[in-house]
Amino acid sequence: MSTIRLTMAQALLKFLDNQYLSVDGEEIKFVRGVMGIFGHGNVTGLGEALERVPGELEFIQGKNEQGMVHAAAAYAKQKNRRQIYACTSSIGPGALNMATAAATATVNRIPVLLLPGDNFAGRQPDPVLQQLEVPGDYTVAATDAFRPVSKFWDRIVRPEQLMASLLQAMRILTDPAETGAVTLALPQDVQAEAYDYPAAFFGKRVHYADRRPASPEAVRRAADAFAGKRRPLIVAGGGVLYAEAADELRRFAEAFGIPVAETQAGKSAMPWNHPLALGGVGTTGTLAANRIAAEADVVIGVGTRFSDFTTASKSAFRRPGVAFVNINVSAFDAAKLEGVAVTADARTGLAGLQAELTARGYGSGYAEGEIAALKAEWDREVDRLYALEREDGLTQTRALGVINGFVGATDVVVCAAGSLPGDLHRVWRTTEPKTYHMEYGFSCMGYEVSGAFGAALAEPERDVYAFVGDGSYLMLHSELVTAIQEGVKLTVLLLDNHGFQCIHNLQRGHGSDGFGNEFRYRSKATGRLNGDYMPIDFAMHARSLGAAAYTARTAEELADALRRAKDEEGPVLVEIKVLPGTNTDGYESWWHVGVPEVSASGNVVAAHSRMQTALKAARPY
Repeated sequence: MSTIRLTMAQALLKFLDNQYLSVDGEEIKFVRGVMGIFGHGNVTGLGEALERVPGELEFIQGKNEQGMVHAAAAYAKQKNRRQIYACTSSIGPGALNMATAAATATVNRIPVLLLPGDNFAGRQPDPVLQQLEVPGDYTVAATDAFRPVSKFWDRIVRPEQLMASLLQAMRILTDPAETGAVTLALPQDVQAEAYDYPAAFFGKRVHYADRRPASPEAVRRAADAFAGKRRPLIVAGGGVLYAEAADELRRFAEAFGIPVAETQAGKSAMPWNHPLALGGVGTTGTLAANRIAAEADVVIGVGTRFSDFTTASKSAFRRPGVAFVNINVSAFDAAKLEGVAVTADARTGLAGLQAELTARGYGSGYAEGEIAALKAEWDREVDRLYALEREDGLTQTRALGVINGFVGATDVVVCAAGSLPGDLHRVWRTTEPKTYHMEYGFSCMGYEVSGAFGAALAEPERDVYAFVGDGSYLMLHSELVTAIQEGVKLTVLLLDNHGFQCIHNLQRGHGSDGFGNEFRYRSKATGRLNGDYMPIDFAMHARSLGAAAYTARTAEELADALRRAKDEEGPVLVEIKVLPGTNTDGYESWWHVGVPEVSASGNVVAAHSRMQTALKAARPY
């Protein structure tokens, strides 16, 4: 048997460089490159291998370990999970910085390969710099923190272990139902150890992401659930976009006259102006979608995991006896809400169910003009919000209206946390698939700028806009520097409302007077953070990093800044000063948060009573 003597790190790169994914007969190189920050735990192992024998793998230097993993996840998401970057870090704090982003990827079912450095397997220098010591269990290391947030985890303590581990890692990374973060912890001494690897191990490997058809029995059971149901509703999730099933979704809806609502991950699956498109559903949903949802007698979930925001904490679908039909490539998600499970790819699942329902002569029973009237009412509301003017400053929804009117139909918007996801889910108008990139599975503050960098890497032919609040920007904006370094164009739209206003609104909506969420100076009179707002110049900060930057305080200034930003060759930040509390809210939705039963505030006690009343109207499980 022919062998090649390589270090474990060299073997790892050589293997990754020869992995391919085939979908619908199209073959793509699966690992585009490695994002990394070097330290003593990986620089002389994986770092040396990347310097000397990278093959065709591209190296991108991260600026924050969490940020670079967010960028890698966003890249994979925008690529419909068909191509990835691996991410490497040193041990200790460098490794643990990736844990939050690992959870973000896993929750969102996005493939990322994490290669953190680890303690010496040989233990000679223990405790090495940054080593976590657990006196009662010497096998524990910082990288054990990745176990609960990874879909596959391994520690490679001998170089030959790499072979079996990589095969399992690739199985998870290329499986649409099981994918998420994969962590291979790499002890720094083992990275540099050599082994005679079989040459055949490094041959080209093609992994097949075959579309999973629905079984005839499952399709028949699903069709049975439509018997006597006249008010169906489709809830389109991210699985529709990953499966490139937007056309199948539209044909299915049109065939039976079924309105379509979208989750955060599924938004852009239907054009906003399609007669059957109701927009977002649930806690951040539109009035049209939530009213139809409340009276739906059968709900067809396509590629959705039915999170609490989608179901409004299980209060959105209130009709007694409502049935659920769940088309999902994941059996775990297909079983949600005691639905009829159709474990299948969104495209094949929709096609199979459409054929069966057509054969049975099914059609919805909505009154003529009912859906059109609801859509028209909601369109007027969005028009009102987009035009909302105030003498004391720029409202958030007015700013969104200006931006929505400016961006192109194929431009991509990226967002993740704060009040912006709620507004965008409700009012943002999309006409093309894959133009709305929302990380709302984990709603991780700090994803926005990094995610925009990853999305722009994935589709450099599109303009990419990152929507970010001032709170999220302050948490993590490091990959803006990476975008500048790489010459990748993206536009950061920073809406400055003086703090964590989303949670400030949540507080006040449940009886609080507002505490600890605005960016104010500490008052000498009260001793609390309720002094004047802190005047932060975000445009100046971005310029100091090397980006172009503009500031807008009016709709006219914003329109001008957008035009100027588009003409810039590199990354741009547009600082938009908006009035706090001018986001959207309500529209017959609810979100279950714990409210104290006992409080010194009568408002809090009253809020607890309202919560209990709402909870009684929701499904218990």
